[in-house]
Amino acid sequence: MIDAMAATPADKSRTNLSYTVLGLERREYIAVAWSFAYFFFVLSSYYILRPVREEMAVGSGPNTIPYLFVGTFVTMIFATSLFGWVASRYTRRAFLPWVYLFFISNMLIFWLVFSQLRGTGEDYVWLGRIFFVWLSVFNLFVVSVFWSFMADIYTREQGRRLFGLITSGGSIGALIGGVMTSALVQTIGFEDLMGLAAAVLLAAVLCIGRLKDWVHHEHADDIEQTVESDKPLGGNPFAGISHLFSSRYFLAIALMSLVASLLGTALYMFRAELIETAILSPDARTQFFSNMNVAQNALALVAQMFLVRQVVSRFGIGRSLFLFPLASIIGFAILAMEPTLIAVAVLDVIRRGLGFGFAKPSTDMLYSVVTPEEKYKTKNAIDTAIYRGGDVVGTWAIKLLSIVGMGMAAISVVMLPFALVSAIVALWLGRDYKRRAKALKQRGVQ
Repeated sequence: MIDAMAATPADKSRTNLSYTVLGLERREYIAVAWSFAYFFFVLSSYYILRPVREEMAVGSGPNTIPYLFVGTFVTMIFATSLFGWVASRYTRRAFLPWVYLFFISNMLIFWLVFSQLRGTGEDYVWLGRIFFVWLSVFNLFVVSVFWSFMADIYTREQGRRLFGLITSGGSIGALIGGVMTSALVQTIGFEDLMGLAAAVLLAAVLCIGRLKDWVHHEHADDIEQTVESDKPLGGNPFAGISHLFSSRYFLAIALMSLVASLLGTALYMFRAELIETAILSPDARTQFFSNMNVAQNALALVAQMFLVRQVVSRFGIGRSLFLFPLASIIGFAILAMEPTLIAVAVLDVIRRGLGFGFAKPSTDMLYSVVTPEEKYKTKNAIDTAIYRGGDVVGTWAIKLLSIVGMGMAAISVVMLPFALVSAIVALWLGRDYKRRAKALKQRGVQ
């Protein structure tokens, strides 16, 4: 991790404008700049393709969405197990870039196959379903690995100050990625967006290299404690799952993830059902989804750059986490009275904006008080397999409720208790985080 500096230099570095506005000290400029750029490219790449995935879901038929999420969950279980095996046997500095290079190669393959099918006018529904599953795995993996890396090189105190700023890099990237898709998709077609996304993600790999070089240069004396260590994490490939079920702390994080996924999939299925008849053109639907992404990322960006640090510093991580389920409680109550496409789209934008603006950086701060193995393996298991498991539960629950005759308004009422439980768990997590941080500080761990 980046070491804390002596009180006098740190105090001096906190008198400048960058600290007052962004919470950034001079000694942190280089690391934060590369971290900012790294997340910028990761989310820009994903948000170029995310509207394509949404269109593939609609094109596949709203009734197939539960099956797509089952396929995603099964694939995620396999991918999480494989990642645990890799993390146990290879050094972090070795496997980090290869995770991204693997996904880049996948993008190029999809680009070639989709281009060929659209050029010959052949049906690509099944390929679209495969792409949906693949991108659903991709987005959770690349973001989870990014935040494990961040929790590895920044201290708890720095995380509280800097994660909001670093997260804003991702939101700016997502915003630009969404704008690019909205502007280009009806001109070049969705398939050519895949080559563009691959090029953008390659820039993220370059950022990883610069950050690892910086860590190696700045921490030559304690290199074995950093991401540049020559030692693999070791342990059991399935340690992420065993740590999860042996800790109330991780179970609480997993519960929040499951509820967030349940509420999100409810909105996802509402939106897919409504938009199927409202917008008929595939490229126009892709553009609509892209415009939603632009709005949510603009909201998230404001929260990340100017609000999350203030909220966490003044009120704590628990209250910062609490804002997301609070918005869900209010939103689903409104949706119960106004179940329209506009209401669903607005609630989805607000939830995702607050989720990325407050909940995501605050949740990632929770991992600053756990071991390196837990940062990579347990975090990855929660962010991927557990979250996608929530998608499966959510989609099938909504499908079954619909079969028994419940409409959007009634299902929205059913979602309210889950949001309330999530709000209570958020406050508990904030208290347990403080307890863990205090214990580490007493042991002299920064």
